[in-house]
Amino acid sequence: MNGDPRDLTEGIAFLHPASLLGTWFGCGLLPGLPGTWGSAAALPFAWLIATQAGSAGLLIAAALLLPLGIWASNVLIRRTGGVQDPGFVVIDEVVGQWVTLSVVSPGYINYLTGFILFRIFDVLKPWPANSLDRNVRGGIGVMADDLASALYAALVLWGMQELGLLEWNPLSS
Repeated sequence: MNGDPRDLTEGIAFLHPASLLGTWFGCGLLPGLPGTWGSAAALPFAWLIATQAGSAGLLIAAALLLPLGIWASNVLIRRTGGVQDPGFVVIDEVVGQWVTLSVVSPGYINYLTGFILFRIFDVLKPWPANSLDRNVRGGIGVMADDLASALYAALVLWGMQELGLLEWNPLSS
């Protein structure tokens, strides 16, 4: 097993809670770029949470999802023969996207910009994300590099909003 999505069907049932959460309800199994699919699938949930509970609610949701992501990632890593950070595990993108978006109010431009920034930082993995990606194993490693990338993306997104390049900033009121 090498982390191919087909390995999931050999190692664990799709309806297993770790599979549902880890693949974010199957988004990580879509063809092409699973991280992008996972990040995109996080957007409507982020919008719903942020419009109902605000930016703090979105950050709390990310914090609550984090330990579930560590657990699901650990289960899927074991079930796929120990492959670290299997591509179809995208719960880390969901948490990272929510952390990124927690610094702006829901808005099409804000969320599109946050989506793009998070994907850029998640792919480039500037330090310490690259070090976490290489050196931290298991579910914590799966989640940690995306959290580091999310912090960079959130910082840039917040800065853009402070410069007036985006819509209203809920942190400034």
